[in-house]
Amino acid sequence: MQPFADFDLSSFWEPSDYALRQYVEPPCTAESVASVEAELGFKLPAAYVALAALQNGGVPRHRAHRTTSPTSWAADHVAIDGILAIGSAQPHSLCGELGSRFHIEEWGYPEIGVYFADCPSAGHDMLCLDYRACGPQGEPTVVHVDQERDYAITRLAPDFESFIRGLRDSSEFDL
Repeated sequence: MQPFADFDLSSFWEPSDYALRQYVEPPCTAESVASVEAELGFKLPAAYVALAALQNGGVPRHRAHRTTSPTSWAADHVAIDGILAIGSAQPHSLCGELGSRFHIEEWGYPEIGVYFADCPSAGHDMLCLDYRACGPQGEPTVVHVDQERDYAITRLAPDFESFIRGLRDSSEFDL
């Protein structure tokens, strides 16, 4: 089934100069996807690639996702700043200077998959495509990894598409 077949992504991204400077890269190609997958050692979810084909990285309009347990951010949700591009040119891209490997090597995040979204905490929590149960070629779950809570892992969604569909406006939550 085609990712996001019945989901309108036309207003998913928040236009901003900041996103253009920090996150957004040209739409991904089969070659750029293969290169990033080879560098990271994981097959990216088809829904991630489909989203990046429309706009490759950026700041979503809706940046909150419900949790079933408290995190260092809130009792009932996590927030994200942006989704990393498939590439290496921008600081906030999967293979960029502030990408997935940076968080593992410099911040000590656990090597469980691909860190794909940063949070408003300036590096103290991240979202990750978690490949522990499926292996590097499988369909990962989406988890929140909380450095402030000894790298506690909270499951957010069974897959990337479900995560994107679950993003909400922060006004829906109490802070």
